[in-house]
Amino acid sequence: MNPNQDTIQIRDPVHGTIHVSPDELKVVDSPVYQRLRGIKQLGFTEFSFPGATHTRYAHSLGAAQMAGQMFDGIFPLGASILSDADRRRLRQVVRLAMLLHDIGHPPLSHASECAMPLRKHLGLSCFSDEEQEQQASHEDYTIHLILNSELGNLIRNRFGSIGVEPEDICQLISGRFPERGDSFKCEGVDFGPLLNQMISGEMDADRMDYLPRDSYYAGVSYGQFDEDWLINNLSYHVLDGRAYLALSHRAIFAFEDFLLSRYHMFVSVYYHHTTVAFDNMLIRYYQEAADEVPFPTDPQQYLEFDDIALWNILRRSSNRWARRIVDRNVYRRVLDFGGEHKHFDFAGLQRALKEKNVDYFADEARGVLSRYYRSAAAGNPIFVLNKTMDQVSPIDEYAKVFERYAQPARITRLYCEPDQLKLARSLIRDFPLDPQPDLPL
Repeated sequence: MNPNQDTIQIRDPVHGTIHVSPDELKVVDSPVYQRLRGIKQLGFTEFSFPGATHTRYAHSLGAAQMAGQMFDGIFPLGASILSDADRRRLRQVVRLAMLLHDIGHPPLSHASECAMPLRKHLGLSCFSDEEQEQQASHEDYTIHLILNSELGNLIRNRFGSIGVEPEDICQLISGRFPERGDSFKCEGVDFGPLLNQMISGEMDADRMDYLPRDSYYAGVSYGQFDEDWLINNLSYHVLDGRAYLALSHRAIFAFEDFLLSRYHMFVSVYYHHTTVAFDNMLIRYYQEAADEVPFPTDPQQYLEFDDIALWNILRRSSNRWARRIVDRNVYRRVLDFGGEHKHFDFAGLQRALKEKNVDYFADEARGVLSRYYRSAAAGNPIFVLNKTMDQVSPIDEYAKVFERYAQPARITRLYCEPDQLKLARSLIRDFPLDPQPDLPL
């Protein structure tokens, strides 16, 4: 797609102008995609950062824009190994995968996934019998909506002529359709691994959008990085007939900054103590009142299940957790500390709280700088190209940030009912720790 010809221009506060083709606009205008207007990107985060009310609708448009820019950086028009037809087809499938990657998201937050039905109720044949008995995820709902709603036929009608099928998009999003892998092979090279890294990898189009977007709307600076320099230094490396994402050695520091921006956003925004408290209360609501929120499995009914629908259910509910969420009567932090704290008797403190009939819940998260080692082990490494020295190296051998942040940032918190906060904190004195854990105000 030539961004200057036959495209619709959408103004965006993060990327400036987002270009969408007329065929892509039909996808955007579909009821399946329009549902994302009613799904906030950061769930309960607006209770900590009032500006963070942006939607997955805007995020997905931005992610598609980033996917196109990444593709153009790797495969410049007129100077690519790909034929014009293959280039157009692969670029389109990457943009569509990024545009649609979030359409299955449930209302309010990832916490709502705990209430999703078993996979077998979605009517998807891409899972084994054992997998069918497991709980569905938002990614499974995304596949469900692409294949089993009107969206599938729309994609076939609009993009089938250039060789793009709904299953190709699902393959890039989930990897669940390996039989479609041959569609990503061109000129004897399998570009599937590279395209997959652009959709869901260490340096993907998803992060390229949500980090600066979430940072912008939350009013913080942690999610900023040198987007242009990274994209302009992207390339690929072929190993054993498979193409993988590569980066010029000149952009290593920009890559490290990119990783750190996500790490800092996790610690400061995504895992903010207030958001965590609301997420935990929502989970407990689902556990106690599962019958009040039957997750729709019919695609048409799911289109009506957004944040507003769930808020209406919560407002009508008499469940104690629903009432707390609606009234913003959030549980308060008793304890908040990072690190392992091996010498702190956390289990003992919880026993003491139970003995005093303190109503509490605990939460622990491990913020990791990178999941690269896991993806590399699965066969999707990132390479660094030094054309001056004619050298190619795996990025973990080149970027020292992996070594500096090898250990996850562990955050442990304990919350209790507000009226019992003073009692709960008084019990901590019986479980000394040097240094003392943070006792938030």
